[in-house]
Amino acid sequence: MRALDLQGRPCSIELPAADEAVLPGVRWGAFDAHLTPAFWAGRVFLATIVGDGSSYRLGMSLREEVAACLLGGYGMRAEVGLAAFRRLRDEGLLIGAPSRETLTERLSQPMRLGARTCGYRFARQKAAYLAHCLAHLPEQDDVALSDRALRAGLLALPGIGLKTASWIVRNWRCSDEVAIIDVHVWRACVVAGVFSEASSPSRDYGALEEKFLSFALAMGCRPSVLDNVIWREMRGWVSTAPHTVAGTRS
Repeated sequence: MRALDLQGRPCSIELPAADEAVLPGVRWGAFDAHLTPAFWAGRVFLATIVGDGSSYRLGMSLREEVAACLLGGYGMRAEVGLAAFRRLRDEGLLIGAPSRETLTERLSQPMRLGARTCGYRFARQKAAYLAHCLAHLPEQDDVALSDRALRAGLLALPGIGLKTASWIVRNWRCSDEVAIIDVHVWRACVVAGVFSEASSPSRDYGALEEKFLSFALAMGCRPSVLDNVIWREMRGWVSTAPHTVAGTRS
């Protein structure tokens, strides 16, 4: 597979034969067949040569990254979660310890998305979670913590489960030690034969994460880039959104 980088220089990647195994029981498949491991390796190759994966940060501090990821995620379009985050950030409401009531009021107000307005779902619940997180999260990231130790610490905060904590760490640290196993990544890996259809991210997160990290390693891909490429590609097939923003999730 060949392509040109941003400077117009030729780049290429050699992929194994379609019938070779990338993992036990999982064949590479053809790179031009949708959702095969070879297809994803090709997509990661293209993303890498244009600089994708250099940063996923949505915020300028760990506090802001927690807020951005907590306000997005399950049941929320990425663009809506990002708009809510930007409103609170621009109004100075991610500094100090804003009250639940103040955050609820601001999240309950309609937001502009281009030429239209939209509402934010779960305003009261997310405001309560965010108020608690901002009151208890240290001002500075502890650089001595490993990526997984940082994730473990985030799990103690309300409203943050394994997926959201992994998302925060992946974004903030550009981490390859964790993976965001959301519905898009799960579906893609089921089709590729990496995950069992009987598996469940809510029940089997740890085991699925380890399989995903092994899958990325076997393909020679950074897990953070593979995760983002899969999410962007899969979301694009089911969404009418005109664009996506690196680091966001839905």
